[in-house]
Amino acid sequence: MAEKMTGAEMVVQALKDQGVAHVFGYPGGAVLPIYDSLFQQDEIEHILVRHEQGATHMAEGYARSTGKVGVVLVTSGPGATNAVTGLTDALLDSIPLVCLTGQVPTPLIGSDAFQECDTVGITRNCTKHNYLVKDVADLPRIIHEAFHIASTGRPGPVVIDIPKDVQFALGDYAGPVAHQSHASYKPQAKPDLVEIEQAVDLMLQAKRPVCYTGGGVINAGPRASELLRELVELTGFPVTSTLMGLGAFPASSDKWLGMLGMHGTYEANLAMHDCDLMINIGARFDDRITGRLDAFSPNSTKIHVDIDPSSINKNVVVDLPIIGDCANVLEEMVRIWRTRTNESRAGELAPWMAQIEKWRSVNCLGYENSSDVIKPQYAIERLAAAVKEKDVYITTEVGQHQMWAAQYFPFDKPNRLMTSGGLGTMGYGLPAAVGVQVAHRDALVIDIAGEASVQMTMQEFSTAVQFRLPIKIFILNNEYMGMVRQWQELLHGSRYSQSYSESLPDFVKLAEAFGGKGIRVEHPDELDAAIKEMLDHDGPVLFDCRVVKQENCLPMIPSGKAHNEMILPDTADIGNIIDEKGRSLV
Repeated sequence: MAEKMTGAEMVVQALKDQGVAHVFGYPGGAVLPIYDSLFQQDEIEHILVRHEQGATHMAEGYARSTGKVGVVLVTSGPGATNAVTGLTDALLDSIPLVCLTGQVPTPLIGSDAFQECDTVGITRNCTKHNYLVKDVADLPRIIHEAFHIASTGRPGPVVIDIPKDVQFALGDYAGPVAHQSHASYKPQAKPDLVEIEQAVDLMLQAKRPVCYTGGGVINAGPRASELLRELVELTGFPVTSTLMGLGAFPASSDKWLGMLGMHGTYEANLAMHDCDLMINIGARFDDRITGRLDAFSPNSTKIHVDIDPSSINKNVVVDLPIIGDCANVLEEMVRIWRTRTNESRAGELAPWMAQIEKWRSVNCLGYENSSDVIKPQYAIERLAAAVKEKDVYITTEVGQHQMWAAQYFPFDKPNRLMTSGGLGTMGYGLPAAVGVQVAHRDALVIDIAGEASVQMTMQEFSTAVQFRLPIKIFILNNEYMGMVRQWQELLHGSRYSQSYSESLPDFVKLAEAFGGKGIRVEHPDELDAAIKEMLDHDGPVLFDCRVVKQENCLPMIPSGKAHNEMILPDTADIGNIIDEKGRSLV
């Protein structure tokens, strides 16, 4: 039965019908009717942010850690444009968001009215889909459709631009069951079984296979990660992952090679280079993974599993594309594998695994520790040790600390790492941590941060204080924009143009000014006790960990190089494994 209500009331009712419990937003004139409707109910909690970019990152953290759609509510004009960075971030990393934006009344659209902008035009290229609602009769259908589009197929952000007069207008509301998705939107979740059989045949013949997994496995839900583990147990294949896929396969497994790509491990990159069968499950062959395209895994047969047909053959031409949801594909792979054999392939794969162990023995993540100053790698190792028995969610900012977190913090569960992969958005981690903590009130949420990146959205620490969200911001403070400085050292003759932060705040006093707790540590002997103090505090904490200023993040594939042309740390035990040019000799 249709029910009469205003457009603003429809928005709130539709959110309730979609199971939304939290909205991240910031009010303004063009969305005041919706805020008035939110005020008159208590089922949905509104989290007041300090900047609209923070709202989108909070919604991303919320969505990534729960698998639910994150919801953002912002006003017209600057409210919408401030959200663009987070929307683009969500699009590249396949995060399901619905962003509701206010708009000037329909008669004023195109007149350069106060706080007017072409939101649909601006967000067309940074969303999965967007809408301008011109008639209140269309509003319920559009909202329900937006949630369906955001959460199905390859997930992504959807914008709904709602003029103020539509929010005031009276119309008929109907729930989600009354609306069907757009006729042209039909993502293919079920794979072609013939292709799965072909994939299993290739897997049974492979001598040097590698499973290369990505964020698509995590987006497909916990079942996909369970099936990936089952497939690896059956096949005995080694596994590597993109940054966005960390946690889908446990880092504690002996089949785990570590992260792949520019700052991936030596064993992962060399295995990818020398494999004869690559099984890409839910990754998109981005440039940080492939390195030089014409030298990427040059002698392998390539299988690519992805729910997004546009990703197939986009960057790397593959031999066997499989379109479908990763969970569905993995389920069929496991089933068909079991029909073909019940015996382990350990014997056939023994030479390959022995080769991988030789690469692993290089110890590419080794570093020279210090008893006088804190090495960033050591800081993350001590943090990981301190939270080993806890249910912990990690967010990161972007830069060296992000890569060190990926290298030295082990993830054994999916949905435990929230980071900006495709867009590389500085300032992501702190608001993302707020969003994760809103979703998991009793969990431990830590943002591994850099002092430069975290300042971009530092104001959202105030949101954490207001809503009593005990996030921990673990800052690796080297006083540089670390990754910028590293590239300037390697590529620009150590000319550190504008990468040194000469006027940093006192983070302890800053935390106290916001109403939180600040901790500073400068010596390795003080680190464990300080981390315990941070974890024991029941409110938000800024932890200023002063680390070595000019430590480089290694290993590293230089831009434009192949996987077997890595720069390794001086501590790496290369022996007879590689020559002076970094090429494999075995």
